[in-house]
Amino acid sequence: MWEQHKTSIIAVGVALVALLSTVVIIPETQQGVKIRAGQPVYTVNQFKPDQQFGETGAGIWYRIPLYERIQMVDRRVLDLEMERQEVLAIDQQRLVVDAYARLRIIDPVLMVERAGTEAQLRMNLLPIMNSALRQELGRRTFASLLTPERGNAMTNIKTALDIQARQYGAQILDVRIKRADLPEGTPLQAAFSRMESDRQEEAGTIRAVGARDARIITSEAQASAANIYAEAYNKDPEFYDFYRAMQSYRATFESDDSEAAIIMSPDNEYLRQFRGG
Repeated sequence: MWEQHKTSIIAVGVALVALLSTVVIIPETQQGVKIRAGQPVYTVNQFKPDQQFGETGAGIWYRIPLYERIQMVDRRVLDLEMERQEVLAIDQQRLVVDAYARLRIIDPVLMVERAGTEAQLRMNLLPIMNSALRQELGRRTFASLLTPERGNAMTNIKTALDIQARQYGAQILDVRIKRADLPEGTPLQAAFSRMESDRQEEAGTIRAVGARDARIITSEAQASAANIYAEAYNKDPEFYDFYRAMQSYRATFESDDSEAAIIMSPDNEYLRQFRGG
């Protein structure tokens, strides 16, 4: 049979190989960029936000062997991890920052033209992300990164990075700082010492203000008491004189020393209240 149909079998085999070489399967998770004569021409199964999963155009596609090829580009959200960088804040504190971004390739043809591959795209975007991060954090203090103001900084970095990423056919979805620490060693200890002295100075200021307010309150209370005593004296001078004398007697004669003695003449003016005066 082989001798009789050798030519036909070889022809069928060649035809099957040629047919299989023209067929390409595009998965749901990939975008296929058709490259014709070395130039990307269009995208198969391109990402569109309003498309439902399973209705995107994935499946079996064709190409012309030796003239066209299909390059796969990820359709999912990609990570852009930045290595730990040392950044100088506006308050001259050095920070070690660890950040990341999330991106998606929305124009695969442009990405292939300008970056070539996803790995090269990451290499192109990382220096841009580092620069945007340094510029934005360089306008802020270290303390601001611990407040809601940190969200504004991330928004500004995302906007600046997205403008550059779209030139490569990518879209930046989010930028976040994982950690922002002081450098290890002497700078860290110096920062702690500076923070401690700042807090001590702030505590001293608070104590001084509190002491000033206490003096003002005491003075106002004494003035108010004097006014009350004056009003009482004017209303009933005899009772006021009696009340003040009783206070004076208590302060004079009340003593913890049982052996103490005070000798005074019965006619002494100081004792007039004892005489029913």
